[in-house]
Amino acid sequence: MDVQIEASWKKYLAPVFSEPFFQQLVLHIKTEKQAGKIIYPSGKDIFAAFEHTPFDQVKVVILGQDPYHGPGQAHGLSFSVPSGVKPPPSLVNIFKELHKDVGMPIPTTGNLIPWAKQGVLLLNASLTVRANEPGSHAAIGWLTFTDYVIDLLVKEKQGVVFMLWGRFAREKAAKIPSYRHLVLEAAHPSPFSADKGFFGCKHFSKTNQWLVQQGQDPINWSLT
Repeated sequence: MDVQIEASWKKYLAPVFSEPFFQQLVLHIKTEKQAGKIIYPSGKDIFAAFEHTPFDQVKVVILGQDPYHGPGQAHGLSFSVPSGVKPPPSLVNIFKELHKDVGMPIPTTGNLIPWAKQGVLLLNASLTVRANEPGSHAAIGWLTFTDYVIDLLVKEKQGVVFMLWGRFAREKAAKIPSYRHLVLEAAHPSPFSADKGFFGCKHFSKTNQWLVQQGQDPINWSLT
């Protein structure tokens, strides 16, 4: 199956695209669309995280669960929304923690593409979702695909920072050897849990300290 994805990722992921589970995944999405279901993000944005952050440039992974399931919000990057779209509550809390951690002014945009361009892979565990139905595509094969992506990064790269927020993301920690990578765990930035360990986690400054120790450029978290 010829999937349109950034070239460096395609080199590594091509075998997966030929797997029966992935072909069934694509068929499932096509069937839902033919039945009139609205799927987010749009087709051109499903692999946007990979387009903006080529494999060789990945320094940090921020793992989300689902794309946003409301109109106009999802554009293929975890926690990010397109320019001009009001930042959702979880993203607002991320910005609050950034402000407290590194003194960054609260951004006026929720578009995180500038992070992605610096090597922050904004990866959702499921790359699609039905409108207004969170978790609706969690069981169609995406988790197998994104687990493969995580395993690939763990094995092929060294010194990647994995930010794992919330129970779902933190379950991935067992897959990531701490002697090769930095694993940062915290509560989810959702308003329901941010005060249970996300606020005060200082993951952004810890990430940059690690990158500098690894001889890499720190991330400029500013979006202005």
